[in-house]
Amino acid sequence: MNPGDVLPSLEIPITRTLIVAGAVASRDYQDVHHDAELAREKGSPDIFMNILTTNGLVGRYITDHLGPGAVLRKVAIRLGAPNYPGDTMTLTGTVAEVDGDTVRVRVVGANGIGHHVTGTVTVTLPPARTAGTAAAPAAALTDASAAEPAAAPRNAREDPA
Repeated sequence: MNPGDVLPSLEIPITRTLIVAGAVASRDYQDVHHDAELAREKGSPDIFMNILTTNGLVGRYITDHLGPGAVLRKVAIRLGAPNYPGDTMTLTGTVAEVDGDTVRVRVVGANGIGHHVTGTVTVTLPPARTAGTAAAPAAALTDASAAEPAAAPRNAREDPA
C-alpha cells in the first residue's frame, strides 16, 4: 500500500429504509430523518441521512477494502450536500499517507447534487498488510461468506456412531 493508491469505489443506494434505519440505530430521532412532511415544513425537499449513518458507511467502505484486521483510529468527516432517498452515494478513497502500520485515506462520498461527505480516515493495519502488499478486494471478502457453512459441532452427549 502506497500513497496515491486508489481504493475501488462503492456505490450505495440511498433508500428511505437506509435513512430511517440509520437514524433509529444511532438514536437520532430528529423528524427530518424519518418524517417527510415535517422535513418539508422545515425547508428540506425530503428526509435526509444523518451524520452518524454517513460515518458508519465511511467506516464500512474502508474496512470492506482493507479487511477485517483494519482498526479505525480516526474518522474525520465533513458533510456537504444531503443524501436524499432515491439518490446514490459513491464513495471513493485515495491513500494519502503510510507510516508503518498506520494508513491515512482521503475519502469522498458524492451524490447527484455534489459531495455529501469529505474527510480522512486513519487506520491501523495488521503488519502483513503494510509491506507493499495489495489489499484484498471487497468482493473477495464477500465471496468467503458464500462458502458452505461449516458442519455444526456434534453434541458431546450424542452417540459417537
